[in-house]
Amino acid sequence: MGVDTSTIRTVQVTRYVTPLREGGSLPAIAEADDGFLYALKFRGAGQGSKALVAELLGGEIARALGFRVPEIVFAQLDEAFGRTEPDEEIQDLLQASTGLNLALHFLSGAITFDPVVTKLDPVLASRIVWLDCLLTNVDRTAKNTNMLMWHKELWLIDHGAALYFHHTWDNWKEQASKPFIQVKDHVLLRQASQLEEADAELKPLLTATLIQHIVRLVPDEWLEDHGVQSPEEARAVYRQFIGARVAASEIFVKEAQDARKRII
Repeated sequence: MGVDTSTIRTVQVTRYVTPLREGGSLPAIAEADDGFLYALKFRGAGQGSKALVAELLGGEIARALGFRVPEIVFAQLDEAFGRTEPDEEIQDLLQASTGLNLALHFLSGAITFDPVVTKLDPVLASRIVWLDCLLTNVDRTAKNTNMLMWHKELWLIDHGAALYFHHTWDNWKEQASKPFIQVKDHVLLRQASQLEEADAELKPLLTATLIQHIVRLVPDEWLEDHGVQSPEEARAVYRQFIGARVAASEIFVKEAQDARKRII
């Protein structure tokens, strides 16, 4: 079966602009052949293609649920790209990332969300906490909020640490129905007083058809080192894992409610 990438554009990376040093996997600002700047995530970095899969699935699920997420594109990196890069670490990264990478449209002028400066209403905070419990996203903490304020609106970025079950694969069925205990560190947990309402609103939106469509966006070449027999089998696991978490959402909602009670 082919992969339906009809809703994701592909761009050719034309210029490496500057590294984004705050990211542990050395993401970068890069320019593409459409003239736009992107935050480029490399398949040759850190967790490799699994981080790109999590970024794509997490970002597109968030978008489907109505959150603001910068446009995600596939970013093609030519073999010759980066040969003139003077930094050896970056040059090695570029050479290890030849082929298809992932990038998010760069929101020029955006500032990092600061929970002290910007107070979110309980409805939005609860929806974001629900999303991150669904995705098992460990990376939305006070230390690293992975949210931006751009034109006075909140944008979600960086879902590469989500869906961490795929780093082991062997017990994914068990993990699918587990509570998300790391929610205790979520930057928005205190404000998330409307979790049951968020569950009632968001859960029906994530139909099996929608999940299947989003999972089918993942390119074969990102799934070849996943420790399963074929890319299609890997997609089947992602579909089943996400579907199972949606079906058992009351488990992670209760965990989030209990964690919130302990801190307020």
